[in-house]
Amino acid sequence: MDVLMPQLGETVNEGTIAAWHKKAGDPVEKGEILVDVETDKVATEITALATGVLNSIKVPEGETVDVGTVLAIIDVDGEVAIVAAAASTPGSATAKSPAPAKRAGLPGKAAGNRLSPAVRRLLDKHDLDVDDIRGSGRDGRVTRQDVLNHIEAVGQAGGKGAAGNDAEVERIPFDRIRKVTAEHMVRSKATSPHVLQAIEADFSAVDRVRLGKRDEWRAGKGYSLTYLPFVARALCLAIAEFPKVNASIDGETLLVHKGINLAIAIDLDFAGLVAPVVRHAAGLKVAELAQHINDLAARAKAGKLTADDLQGGTYTLSNPGPFGTLFTAPIINQPQVAILSLDAVRKRPVVVEAKTGDTIEIRPVGLLAHSFDHRAIDGAYSAAFLSKLKSIIELADWDQEL
Repeated sequence: MDVLMPQLGETVNEGTIAAWHKKAGDPVEKGEILVDVETDKVATEITALATGVLNSIKVPEGETVDVGTVLAIIDVDGEVAIVAAAASTPGSATAKSPAPAKRAGLPGKAAGNRLSPAVRRLLDKHDLDVDDIRGSGRDGRVTRQDVLNHIEAVGQAGGKGAAGNDAEVERIPFDRIRKVTAEHMVRSKATSPHVLQAIEADFSAVDRVRLGKRDEWRAGKGYSLTYLPFVARALCLAIAEFPKVNASIDGETLLVHKGINLAIAIDLDFAGLVAPVVRHAAGLKVAELAQHINDLAARAKAGKLTADDLQGGTYTLSNPGPFGTLFTAPIINQPQVAILSLDAVRKRPVVVEAKTGDTIEIRPVGLLAHSFDHRAIDGAYSAAFLSKLKSIIELADWDQEL
């Protein structure tokens, strides 16, 4: 039985062997994990489709191969077949590591079956404690590349390198998702001439509905009704009138996307950042957007996003507001041309104009910060877009959205 490199997403054509959990000659049980395969942001466990003996491994750790490549051969009694390997639920490569075990003989994590033989050999060869290494594999598993990155980072190819030479400095090697994020952000700043504009919005109309539905919503849905889906809905309505912010650049051509695939920036408990996509967001009301966003956030934190979840975004919404931020200048998520940051909504004194005179009232106010690519649009277009977004937030009939 041939174990094949599976299709890890609709637009993913290759994968990298991160770690083998079996070696040639080992018995395997149906459903047992054989190998970890990774793409840029997703790690997947490949399991055996049948019980037998692992005859041979065709692709070593660290090698990248195309979908359909034979990774290994399993001898199955009485059966000769060629089938694709089964993949368990794919997960983010930045899922949090389980509680570390202490070093005793072999490193704690290495004492079980969670580490590949290659990883164990490297740990022993360099006298390293696996608990000092941040894992980028499934469920925080340490891969061979993680060990090599750690060795390089501490500058020691053969000695104990957990603490480095300076006891006052903690060396934290970048994991894979941090490397990808860093490269992506640097490339974005080098590619797009960023311009930042911001506008204040009064969230009183949103709060009248949100707070009125809050307890009922949480009791029925199991999660909070936040400002985020309201802003997401307002964004989609504003983009309908200012479609050039929902675009990408191809050479000297602006590609204006007809549909809105809204990427939502999600923090992985300080272990990284991903931006999974709510597809066809323009057709969704607040209640539906809230459901989609909550699902993406839950799967992201549980390490269950697929490669397709992370692709195809046309506009990105970032939400640092829950941390109480006042103002954030977001970096454009390439190849998009714009991104919005929703900072904290707080009660502030606001001058309210009326025919009988101006008054000061306490209102929930938040800053909406819009970074855009000046190659794609100009300041006036972005400012008009923000003005429309503000108007929708302040004047929409939000009762109809839930």
